[in-house]
Amino acid sequence: MAASLIAFVCLVIVGTTFLSGLFGMAGGLVLIGVLLLIMPLPAAMMLHAITQMASNSWRAITWCQHIQWRTAATYAVGCLVALGLWSVINFVPSKHMALICLGLSPFAIYAIPARFAPNTESTPQGLIYGFLCMSLMLLTGVAGPMLDSYFLGGRMDRRAIIATKDACQVFGHGLKLIYFGGVSGDLSVLDPLFIAMALASTMIGTSIAKRFLEAMTETQFRTWARSLITGISLYYVAYGSYLWASIV
Repeated sequence: MAASLIAFVCLVIVGTTFLSGLFGMAGGLVLIGVLLLIMPLPAAMMLHAITQMASNSWRAITWCQHIQWRTAATYAVGCLVALGLWSVINFVPSKHMALICLGLSPFAIYAIPARFAPNTESTPQGLIYGFLCMSLMLLTGVAGPMLDSYFLGGRMDRRAIIATKDACQVFGHGLKLIYFGGVSGDLSVLDPLFIAMALASTMIGTSIAKRFLEAMTETQFRTWARSLITGISLYYVAYGSYLWASIV
């Protein structure tokens, strides 16, 4: 990869980890879209997993006192079930399918009747969302919109949302790295120096975001988060549809 392209990717990582550090969401959604444009799907998935594990770990440690461990544990069990199933199927989607599924996922959550609204305190829902989000992560690279909607639908405050979601994401992206590195790809395709630069970029973006989050109100947090999810998702549906139409 050319030096200019590496620099561009590192800047994108700084920006997207800042976005994730501020809202606990949306950054990974933007980053996977950029990586899918410039890299083969398995390599993009693996690099995305590595950078997201780093940024999620850093935020989870920063806000560790706010993690809701019961919610994280039930989610993790659902993820393991999904990994087992998809490892047997061993399916790798096309780019246009990944982008369309990525964009449609939050609207599926919005369509759920109010009586079935997401509840982060429910063990059955934790298992179901863990399974669905892990499946989406293996198909599209991120579970962002679905997982974001799950946490925004609960009663956690913004710090608990970010802390618990990041704990869940560390586990989920770790399983994604295992899947694409061991089952569907080869981790050696990624340059170790490039990985090191990407990890440093995640730390920079995450560190900058902390003080901005402290200054934000709960209302501002939820309003901006929902708007970002909707806007980015619509873009991915449109772009994925364009790619699909171009090959039909």
